[in-house]
Amino acid sequence: MRVLLISANTERINIPVLPLGLAQVAAATEQAGHEVSLLNLMLEEDAGGAVERAIHACRPGVIGISVRNIDDQNMQAPRFLLDPVRQVVRACRTRCADVPIIVGGAGYSIFPEAALAWLGADAGVCGEGEAVFPALVSRVERGESAGGLPGVRTSARRGDARVVPARSADRRSDLDVFPFPDPSRWLSPAPADSWVPVQSRRGCPLDCSYCSTSLIEGRRVRRRSPRLVAGELARARAAGFRRFYFVDNTFNLPDSYARRLCDEIARLDLDIEWRCIVYPRALPEALARAMRRAGCVEASVGFESGSEPILRALNKRFRLDDVRVTCTRLADHGIRRDGFLLLGGPGETLRSIDESLAFADTLRLDMLKVTFGIRIYPATPLHRSALEEGVVSPDDNLLFPRFYLARGLDPSWRPPGLQP
Repeated sequence: MRVLLISANTERINIPVLPLGLAQVAAATEQAGHEVSLLNLMLEEDAGGAVERAIHACRPGVIGISVRNIDDQNMQAPRFLLDPVRQVVRACRTRCADVPIIVGGAGYSIFPEAALAWLGADAGVCGEGEAVFPALVSRVERGESAGGLPGVRTSARRGDARVVPARSADRRSDLDVFPFPDPSRWLSPAPADSWVPVQSRRGCPLDCSYCSTSLIEGRRVRRRSPRLVAGELARARAAGFRRFYFVDNTFNLPDSYARRLCDEIARLDLDIEWRCIVYPRALPEALARAMRRAGCVEASVGFESGSEPILRALNKRFRLDDVRVTCTRLADHGIRRDGFLLLGGPGETLRSIDESLAFADTLRLDMLKVTFGIRIYPATPLHRSALEEGVVSPDDNLLFPRFYLARGLDPSWRPPGLQP
């Protein structure tokens, strides 16, 4: 069956993001025997025209649309990002009314029922789509119901409304069974200086009080073979790309796996540079050295607070001394350090904010991003706190952004100027 997959994300919150997740689903769908066309709206000036041209060229039997972000997480001036996606759904509906439209992606997976209803699609795949989406396409091809596929929700529009009990699609223990996407397809025509996303593992057991990662990827950490990941970097390097971004939620956990991965990358001598996200639990000296040897030039350090009580309230499993050690070891090996403060959570006061800003100043970071007010996601400890305090009501599905801000703090507060 012919399938058109559309990356609807056009938001450049930090940098233009290439659609890795959708490309992985495309590779798995092709492996299952279907013919797949990819459309990345990030690279298009006229989204409607691009959708029309893609549909005309592909003549799909199924259309899949990836939803990456729901909003920009900015409490002071929040931007709801699903309206442009709904326009894409409507454009597809106008041009091929009888073709099933299926949504998925990280943003959709946090709000599967609410997002499906808002977007007006026919079905949604919650969680990982590499296994379930190809199976869903095959059922469409045979004229069968989607009922029973884990993580799949269907709308009433097609007369088959149901919610499958499993929240997410099957999470495979062995990620190596999923094919890597072909760089010549999903990275073209991206500029050669783009930061190419790479994923070596999924899942996070750390349970930070505000985080939605476990809703999307689960709590169990699942990893790809370091040799396969390094080989994929080599393929992208051969296609002309040399800058990469590991999107793993915690690149350094477990550190033994991270060491093996860095050693495999260094062994190939690819002449690349890459960025990652580290959990600041006293990064080992040997790992920092291995990261730099493998080409790491920048690490995002999400320590979130410079106050020990607030770290405990956020369920962080490190202390301030761990953050200092991590930042020092990264700097000692010439790795740029980007820090992040997440202010306004339970227990936050003006005094703890001052402590956080002062602590961040001692780290002498290359960049510090300060967020004031925390986006509330469903089924998180922060959501439970917000319910108990009456910040949100039980019938609020949270699709439209709601934020937690500790009592007594001024919503109009802005951080003072900080020197790197």
